[in-house]
Amino acid sequence: MNPSTNSKLKGQRGAALISAMLVVTLVATLASVALWQQWRHVEVESAERHRVQSSWLLNGALDWSRLILREDAIAGNSANSGSVNGNADHLAEPWALLLKEAKLSTFLAQDQQLREGDPEVFLSGQITDAQSRINLTNWLEASDGKVSAKMNEPLQLALVRLFNVLDLPRAELDRLAPAWRAAAQSAHLSNPAMGQASQGVANGVSLLPQQITQLQWLGLSPDTVQRLMPFVTILPEATPINLNTASAEVIYATVPGLELTAAQQFVQQRTRAHFSNLSDASKALGGKPLEARWHAVGTRFFEVWGRLRMEDRTQEETALILRDSGNVTFVWRQKIAGILPPPNRESLLQSSQP
Repeated sequence: MNPSTNSKLKGQRGAALISAMLVVTLVATLASVALWQQWRHVEVESAERHRVQSSWLLNGALDWSRLILREDAIAGNSANSGSVNGNADHLAEPWALLLKEAKLSTFLAQDQQLREGDPEVFLSGQITDAQSRINLTNWLEASDGKVSAKMNEPLQLALVRLFNVLDLPRAELDRLAPAWRAAAQSAHLSNPAMGQASQGVANGVSLLPQQITQLQWLGLSPDTVQRLMPFVTILPEATPINLNTASAEVIYATVPGLELTAAQQFVQQRTRAHFSNLSDASKALGGKPLEARWHAVGTRFFEVWGRLRMEDRTQEETALILRDSGNVTFVWRQKIAGILPPPNRESLLQSSQP
């Protein structure tokens, strides 16, 4: 065979081999891309299915909490033959029990069996008395449809005492007071057609916070906000402190002339028997005068926290509930979704709840 012909055939075989390798590489690449896309679609669909399932389950849990509060109101109303708002709410009632993490299957009927491959679902939650904390909405009271420019003196003194007992910087409270007044007046004067957000930005004033974490808008440090959360709240309207559920620090701060040790003794005393009226509570506080606009023994606002864990995914929801004359409605709801970190590491959710 002619050497040139032999060399030509070798070149053709080499080109064919390279072409075959390129075809195999291309097919493998397309197959891997198709496999990755299929895996991605499956994961997205699975995550969406888990999200929807978690949302429905949490909705059911929150409706369950509304039912508990409604039944408590009906039972108290029947026992006292009075209005719901006049009933005493205390920490020995069913709504105050903490629901530790438990399998959802334990709440189902015995004939509800899990199918093979179904993920285990765990539920936990808690109902807390929102009126067990100092309500910053009381700081400025409306009069004749207008927000007063003067801070409410009793609440101002209560916050001073609270900052002192918690060893928080007084300078931050001094910054918070005028900022709160300006934000409250701006929110009150805002045009409903424009919305509170637009009006606040237009005036160069911070928006009025709706939750405690938002107090950072008005100059509080994150550490101060975190330490204030168990003792301060923001509710849609002015409310009194429930002496049956408030902490010793809150009672000390809101009852003028009361010593912290006396507040602690009061809390210990109510664990044995709650107070059904302000007169009994006043006697337990050494005869300290109590006004109905600042203190009470019943509650209308409750906070609900629920957490659902499905495999390594979690979904939390917090809500503010208003119970008024037997009607139990949501004021606001907030959802937090996340993925659990590996074991022995701090949770990335940074939840303030237990």
